[in-house]
Amino acid sequence: MSALTAMNEPQFKCIALPEMLIRHASESHEPAVFSDIYRDDINIAIWQRKLSDQLVWAANEILKTHTRLEIAEVVTATSVHSKLCKALGESDAVKVLSNDITLLVDMFCCVFDLKKAGLRLTALDRAMCPRFHFDRIPCRLVTTFHGVATEWVPHQLVDRSKLGAGNQGKSDEQSGLFQSIDDIRQLNQGDVALLKGEFWQDNEGAGLVHRSPVQGQGLINERRLLLTLDFIND
Repeated sequence: MSALTAMNEPQFKCIALPEMLIRHASESHEPAVFSDIYRDDINIAIWQRKLSDQLVWAANEILKTHTRLEIAEVVTATSVHSKLCKALGESDAVKVLSNDITLLVDMFCCVFDLKKAGLRLTALDRAMCPRFHFDRIPCRLVTTFHGVATEWVPHQLVDRSKLGAGNQGKSDEQSGLFQSIDDIRQLNQGDVALLKGEFWQDNEGAGLVHRSPVQGQGLINERRLLLTLDFIND
């Protein structure tokens, strides 16, 4: 190519465009789905499980006998059973629930190579976090043993500029955070989900947007029994 030809060629300037953050959900009836949380394109991994009749009974009994339940403990897979029994007593219902929570703590610590986890077991008769938000943490396990479960919105359907003060005092449904009420997804009672937060490596701007569901006025069959597990660093 001659110098003259080169001078007459159209000149294109390369512009670096911001990388679009694509995030999806991974859902399965098998707990092996938890390993998908390590995929860059996943910000929620959901084990879709159905609670056994025993677990349903145990959760109901515990809600009846512990009207103001809020346990926050640092636990290991070997200590969680004794700590729950110390807080709640050693009834058959507590033992059933404790056995399941021990399994979840063990799974959570294995998935993330943790020695211990921050456990919170709470009975709720109102929304704890009623507005959509993201968490400034690496990842959190969430499951509802009784009642309506956590709501979330797929990443590609969220206008994150409308979170927090960006809602300008409007409700989530009116702020433009999402286009349609049909954009809201909801976990089922019994589902166990890993919610990736903003502090997961390379996940800034893509932490899962979620909120507590709307609840009734404190009737026993409208209360929630919620478990969360968080990272605890040595």
